Amino acid sequence: MTISILISEVGPRDGLQSIKRIMPLAAKKAWITAEATAGVREIEVGSFVPAKILPQLADTAELVAHARGIPGLTVAALVPNLKGAEAAVQAGVHKVTLPLSASESHSLKNLRRTHAQVLDDVRAIARLLGGLPSGERPHFEGGISTAFGCTIEGEVAESKVVELAEALMQAGCDEVGLSDTTGYANPAQVRRLVAAVKHAVGSSSLNGLHLHNTRGLGLANVLAGIESGITTFDSSLGGLGGCPFAPGASGNIVTEDLVFMLQAMGISVGIDLSRLLEVRRILIDALPGEPLYGFTPDAGLPLGFVPPTGDKS
Repeated sequence: MTISILISEVGPRDGLQSIKRIMPLAAKKAWITAEATAGVREIEVGSFVPAKILPQLADTAELVAHARGIPGLTVAALVPNLKGAEAAVQAGVHKVTLPLSASESHSLKNLRRTHAQVLDDVRAIARLLGGLPSGERPHFEGGISTAFGCTIEGEVAESKVVELAEALMQAGCDEVGLSDTTGYANPAQVRRLVAAVKHAVGSSSLNGLHLHNTRGLGLANVLAGIESGITTFDSSLGGLGGCPFAPGASGNIVTEDLVFMLQAMGISVGIDLSRLLEVRRILIDALPGEPLYGFTPDAGLPLGFVPPTGDKS
């Protein structure tokens, strides 16, 4: 297929923030290097949050410095506010994502900010980034969390998601993304919400989805996203991850399974799947006993499987 899909690895951030143990810095660096070597082109290496809140991510600046030395890799990080964005800029990230929960209850739990306060932060960050030379200016994404439902409030009105997407773009984001933080989404909902947001902010301003496999619909939702014009999907090696402030929201999409599905469909993602599967050993050794997920790693590749031209297996 001629579709171009970018897989953004978020395990070093979303995966590690959700487990109690702290992965050694050397292992994190090895993980990032190995995934980039396998062909992954974008990695969210961490989050610029206070270490007392997420000690698992206290070494994010060091990881940014390491990752920036890998040719061709887009180095991404999550920021919760202006202070975090300032730290991200100083570290030298290529992309920053600020989460704005469609559920205000989740926003207060996750960021301790109302919608209005988060949008104030977005405007301040946009001013900060706008004052940088163009070559040093990170891409700025406003990620709408709990866009498909919330473990605190339940159903989230699609009109609210659309309203927040418009507000984020007006406040200065380069694009918006939609996140199924709680694993509530289904394919019909994905198609409907993506279409509504694209209609409101323009097709080029919504490119990415962050989906969870909490209820087994992660890859089905990816397919619905592709059919709706989405070109970037977040995933986590071994399925590590979930939001610590959304109880029960376990299960990021497994990067290995996502790559296999796309390659089996004939979509080239530029990733050597065999080498990607080997990266799991770094996690197994650094986090012994930590559950890892994925059907492809367990079952192996089908006999005679041939990836699209440009990819390897």
